[in-house]
Amino acid sequence: MVLEPKMQISEERRIFSNRDLKELILPLFIEQLLAMLVGIADTLMVSYAGEAAVSGVSLVNMFNTIFIYLFTALAAGGAVVVSQYIGSGDKKNSNLAASQLYTFSFLFSIVSMVLVLLGNRWLLHLLFGSTEADVMAASVVYLRISAYSYPALALYNAGAALYRSMSRTQTTMKVSLGMNAINVAGNAIGIFVLHAGVAGVAWPSTISRIFAAVVMTALCFSRKNQVFITWKQVFAWNGSMVKRLLGVAVPNGIENGLFQLAKVALSSIIALFGTSQIAANGVAQSIWSLAALVGAALGPAFITVVGQCMGAGDVEAADYYMKKLFRLTMVISVVWNFLILAVTPLVLLCYDLSPETKELVFLLVVIHNLFNAFVFPVGGPFVNGLRAAGDVKYTMYCSLFATIVCRVALSVVFGIWLNMGVIGVALAMACDWCIKAVLLGLRYRSGKWKSFQLLA
Repeated sequence: MVLEPKMQISEERRIFSNRDLKELILPLFIEQLLAMLVGIADTLMVSYAGEAAVSGVSLVNMFNTIFIYLFTALAAGGAVVVSQYIGSGDKKNSNLAASQLYTFSFLFSIVSMVLVLLGNRWLLHLLFGSTEADVMAASVVYLRISAYSYPALALYNAGAALYRSMSRTQTTMKVSLGMNAINVAGNAIGIFVLHAGVAGVAWPSTISRIFAAVVMTALCFSRKNQVFITWKQVFAWNGSMVKRLLGVAVPNGIENGLFQLAKVALSSIIALFGTSQIAANGVAQSIWSLAALVGAALGPAFITVVGQCMGAGDVEAADYYMKKLFRLTMVISVVWNFLILAVTPLVLLCYDLSPETKELVFLLVVIHNLFNAFVFPVGGPFVNGLRAAGDVKYTMYCSLFATIVCRVALSVVFGIWLNMGVIGVALAMACDWCIKAVLLGLRYRSGKWKSFQLLA
């Protein structure tokens, strides 16, 4: 079988059968597909409020993604620790880690929300001060409303990460389905019935996230779960456990946070290219997110599977599943990216944009999908296997080097100096992925990732 690595392990050491992997991955794929389709629906609906509205939403989404990545990094850190405790059979510490993840996630998200609400206008003018007045006005409205959803988003991510650690991805898929249904219905009402512009897509997103956070939190309190949270442990503070969680989450958060800060800085460059290119980049980003579905879906699977193997002390099994999951990721990634590329012209028919803007969107999608299909699987989902083993500092340094040296520097060279605009920024992104893939591939082959003891 093409997905089977040459190195084999005995059946009793295969804690995840092919059926288990299917039941783990398929709901993750559907969940991420729903979430990304909602992103496209947001952009599509708000496009009927004008290109200024599309530009404002796309700029703020780049900024919001900083916090989304930080909340996701914290949740992923919790997932790594909980997965390893599950593999080791330590139920007591599994529950403690889950509860402390909820505590820290909530506190961090509250601080983030307050800071953004107090300084939203200043931040936007600092980052995107050169944008046109109508784009800035839309950005301010969208950021203020979306900031209220930060605590809900952080709690939902924490709860979803815990359920994925237990391989209960069907539950997170169902909650995501409800969340996205609320979002899409609310968008339609806000744009086409209330004619509320950017507020018409901002409020439904906030309401849907609150719904998801409440449901996931209630589910995580169930003592029927393999791992659950308790009020006593949520309201307590266990310094050693928090340190263990942050030992994984902080490098991951720094990596993802600075990566997104770099993207925000690049969006400041994109803002120099005019409304048409800003709008094209915003629409392309929503299609890119759909094309990147495989990476988003398979990443949590690496954490759950490799984390449980490492927690059980079976390094060879972890290596076996790293190879198997990577092969699966590559096959699905190639098929999926070319499928999205094929349907992109049909998708663009739904957008109320100029022909020149649509042509630019398609070219951006071509560049993205080619590299996303063949290169990103290494720097995206595969790197989560290294993180699940505890090798978090190297992945952080690798990502920062690739982002700063390649993406930022080359974006300036290609986008501004060579006057390539958003096309130059997209090519710089592709160079970033290539460098990262080489560095992470060398790290895996060295075998150093096998020597970490996260729970020691």
